[in-house]
Amino acid sequence: MAPRTHLCCLAVLALAGCGGEEEAADPGRPAPVSQLTVRVDPDGDGPQQAKQARISCDQEPAERGSPCATAHKLRPADFEPTPDDVACTELFGGPETATISGTLEREKVDGRFSRQDGCEIARWEKVSALLAEATG
Repeated sequence: MAPRTHLCCLAVLALAGCGGEEEAADPGRPAPVSQLTVRVDPDGDGPQQAKQARISCDQEPAERGSPCATAHKLRPADFEPTPDDVACTELFGGPETATISGTLEREKVDGRFSRQDGCEIARWEKVSALLAEATG
């Protein structure tokens, strides 16, 4: 192989190896502000399989109506269970159960949701846009 041809081949191979660098994670880029795993079981303890989604939100402003816009409005306290000393209406909203865990605004969250009474239905509605990501 002629030296010129050899150099051209090396240059082509070197350029071909450069393409994947942009797709790799940028070590200088900060981790997402919120990373949540949403799991919804449509029939609670029933036989239907739970559905799951992952939501990852950067610092940039989220598009209105997006799951990240909803996540940005929530606080870690929204994932806490209803306190035992709170009176709740005896209203059954359905057998659905859900969990949302991960980080919200870089704070760890781990919430369990149901529709077993009025307080739980209110908590469910507050995170319903996130739950919709899993139920599609």
